[in-house]
Amino acid sequence: MDLNLFVEESKSNYPANKKLKERLRKVKPKVLDAKFESLHNETFAELDCLACANCCKTTSPIFIQTDIDRLAKVFRMKSSVFIETYLHRDEDGDYVLNSAPCPFLKEDNTCLVYEDRPKACREYPHTNRKNMHGILNLTLQNTLICPAVSKIFEQIGVDYRK
Repeated sequence: MDLNLFVEESKSNYPANKKLKERLRKVKPKVLDAKFESLHNETFAELDCLACANCCKTTSPIFIQTDIDRLAKVFRMKSSVFIETYLHRDEDGDYVLNSAPCPFLKEDNTCLVYEDRPKACREYPHTNRKNMHGILNLTLQNTLICPAVSKIFEQIGVDYRK
């Protein structure tokens, strides 16, 4: 996957995707959830996250306290030391990584802590969950990070980009 090309294309598509997001707000919630879930399943049957890992290379998940405690245990350190070593609070007061790429991302794009990864990583890119209306802004932002989300938006636009 050519991530530089993806970044260029996703930025170019962003204005149209932003307009699409506004149209999607008018779609019935259950219909929208079902459409996203269906496209999520189709897309991830074709795309391999390990070929990309752009999310791990460019952004940070939010770490909730249970994530911090679990990972601190994995590394045999106190939660406070895990925070001091890897995290800081962002402008919203959430714990996020100090730097990108993720310190747990290995050279082959696999995750050192995959079995114990944060909840946000487990759920990413959030395109197969209920209440997509509630996260349309986040999903739009994720079109700039995740080729799968960009493809899902492109596909959903076939039905709703009018």
